[in-house]
Amino acid sequence: METGTNPGPKKGVPLRGLTTTVIIGVLLIIVGASSFAQVEYGHVGLYKTFGKLNSNVLSPGIHLKIPFIQTVIQVNTQVTKAETDTSASSKDLQPVSTHVAVNYSVNKESAYNLMNNIGGNFDTIIINPAVQEIVKEVTARYQAEDLIAKRDLVAGEISEHLTDRLAKYNLIVNEINIVNFKFSDAFNQSIEAKQVAQQQALKASNDLKRIEIEAKQKVAQAQAEAESLKLKKQEVTPELVQLKQIEVQEKALEKWDGRLPSVTGGATPFIDIQSLTNQ
Repeated sequence: METGTNPGPKKGVPLRGLTTTVIIGVLLIIVGASSFAQVEYGHVGLYKTFGKLNSNVLSPGIHLKIPFIQTVIQVNTQVTKAETDTSASSKDLQPVSTHVAVNYSVNKESAYNLMNNIGGNFDTIIINPAVQEIVKEVTARYQAEDLIAKRDLVAGEISEHLTDRLAKYNLIVNEINIVNFKFSDAFNQSIEAKQVAQQQALKASNDLKRIEIEAKQKVAQAQAEAESLKLKKQEVTPELVQLKQIEVQEKALEKWDGRLPSVTGGATPFIDIQSLTNQ
């Protein structure tokens, strides 16, 4: 009786196939996920293939890309703030430290040129050096005191020059603020002393004006009194004087007891009989 061995079932084949299927599925998921890129709102995207930028500018949203070969670089087009500290000298050679804040944005259509020629650090490469140079140039045209008194004018001039400078790189200046001007302690003390002197001079001027006004008022009052006295004198006529004399004599008659004074030269007035007769 011949005996033979029947081959057993091959258990490794189905397991190996399942593993392969899982691996392929994972690879497909990875490849599929790597085939899409999302550009965030407020940004634009640029394809980068083997280190080279593509000039095609991508708008916000989801975009296809070649897996493992292409990447998408995002460029912020929202308003961004760049702050710079500068040191300069005024026209009268006073040292001035200035803190400048620039709000700027990137022109969407020019994102490729900006990234291709300068790179992502354009704020430190372009904006900060431009701010320092322009602030020094503009500050040198003004006296130190005018930098404070004409702050808006100085900021406007700096903004105008900076806008022209950054326009060459397709950067848009939205707003510029001079946060602070700092001067030396000696200059600050001189400004304070000058302000005190001006206040004292103003007070003295006001006092002088007040004294002048009071003097004019007194003169006017004296003139009015003199004019009034003059008018009163014009009203005194000989007839009025004679009438007053008669009134005095009548009062004296009322008080007279009929006896003549024994002593001449007394205070009792004599009666002018002739004048009474003429009346």
